Amino acid sequence: MTRRLIALFRAARLALHIGYGLVLAVAYPWFGMNIRRRILQNWSASLLHIFNVRIDIAGDDPLHRLRQGLIVTNHISWLDVFVLNAVVPMRFVAKSEVRRWPVIGWLCARAQTLFIERGKARSAARINVQLVELLQRGECLAVFPEGTTTDGTAVAHFHSSLLQPAIDAGSLVHPVAIRYLDADGGHSTAAAYIDDLSFGASMWSILGTPQLHVRLIATPPLNAGELDRRSLTQKSHDRISSALRMAASPNFHIPVTPAQHSESNLLPSTR
Repeated sequence: MTRRLIALFRAARLALHIGYGLVLAVAYPWFGMNIRRRILQNWSASLLHIFNVRIDIAGDDPLHRLRQGLIVTNHISWLDVFVLNAVVPMRFVAKSEVRRWPVIGWLCARAQTLFIERGKARSAARINVQLVELLQRGECLAVFPEGTTTDGTAVAHFHSSLLQPAIDAGSLVHPVAIRYLDADGGHSTAAAYIDDLSFGASMWSILGTPQLHVRLIATPPLNAGELDRRSLTQKSHDRISSALRMAASPNFHIPVTPAQHSESNLLPSTR
């Protein structure tokens, strides 16, 4: 099929899947945590399957076993959220503009995403208080400290304020690198949500891409309670940058093991 026909076929499946998500979202906040995690993981994995996005992650990667703490990662696309949720269900901190996206914004809100208004100190302070409470309760949270999206070739400057809650809660910080690849293993910008690209145009680009791989690499956790904010931010940035360079190497190999599918039988297969 041509790229246009592929995109149209996937768009039809996507519409049905979003409709299903809207039905689930109505009751989602009232389910228990375990049920919410399973719903979020399976729905995200099915979404990636529709887009033909395959997750490349080692079977023994610590991300599979992660259940609490703060995940810190580079940010390339709105798709990042669903990629991470397909492996480990979690709550995200997102910019307030996401809440206004058609349909997806409402779904994110029902999935208990925390929205922050950029440039407003009061909003940041309110979110930080919530994050500290959630981390102390043992939840798994994720932030994108770059504060924006990039094409994925390098890690931009980190805003250290987003890591302060981990210090206040004395929790672990888990730096994770994300890199999108084409079917041949080369760097891909098909998912990059950058510049003046609209959300609709970004989604259409992904729908028309025959196949995407997304490589996830979790690096050793950092104990936020033992570091000041500047050191924690720099170490997180360094670890993600190093993992991103490693993931870009043509000789980089991810060992595939059955453990990769232990989280969800809907997790897209790996290479």
